[in-house]
Amino acid sequence: MTHGKVPATPRSTLVITAHAGDFVWRAGGAIALAASRGEKVTIACLTFGERGESAKAWREGRQLAEIKAIRREEAERAAAALGAGIVFFDAGDYPLPVTPELTDRLVTVYREAQPDVVLTHPLTDPYNGDHPAAARMALDARVLAQAVGYPAEGEIIGAPPVFFFEPHQPEMCGFVPEVLLDITEVWETKRKAMECLGAQQHLWEYYTDLGKRRGVQLKRNAGPNLGLPHATWAEAYMRPYPQVTGELA
Repeated sequence: MTHGKVPATPRSTLVITAHAGDFVWRAGGAIALAASRGEKVTIACLTFGERGESAKAWREGRQLAEIKAIRREEAERAAAALGAGIVFFDAGDYPLPVTPELTDRLVTVYREAQPDVVLTHPLTDPYNGDHPAAARMALDARVLAQAVGYPAEGEIIGAPPVFFFEPHQPEMCGFVPEVLLDITEVWETKRKAMECLGAQQHLWEYYTDLGKRRGVQLKRNAGPNLGLPHATWAEAYMRPYPQVTGELA
């Protein structure tokens, strides 16, 4: 009989996104990094963005069912490019309702994923109410998934740290880049995932430029001694909960 160490359970990341493209623009680098380390990444996509984020398809005369199918296929290809699994809720966007039923479905996803890290939208966005709606349900479901007495299948979760990814209009959403994540090694992967989103091609260069700007900020804050490459790419995040640590670093 061979005795050995029990393999460690891979870390798990849960991404809760309002629309089919949001997870790519805002957190594609974080997703690709986690996947590259062999970690499990689950994307809970609440809507296809069929009404509010598919203007190109509507102008081409496509119908609702066809647009949903297009956005689903794009999101599936983007998630696969990043190395993540994706679950679709098809809850309907513009508006995305905050409901007990959707929150309950998210509790089940939490308990199945057992996340070590959660990524989602900030709680404020005056330009798109679907984003804070998704964030509100993400935070509520996180708390409920921890409760022993909450009637949902699966094991309760711990208290995974939550990171808000950067919104499209950060200044108007009260977003401050508290965390800068170096995604240089997976930038090309993120860019390929972005290019899966043909319905929002106008955003490809916007988020390429943003990745460059955040990379510059990362280098300034890291200092000159880390040997970072000249071309550095980054994503920005906020933390709604305190960091728990035994050492300030």
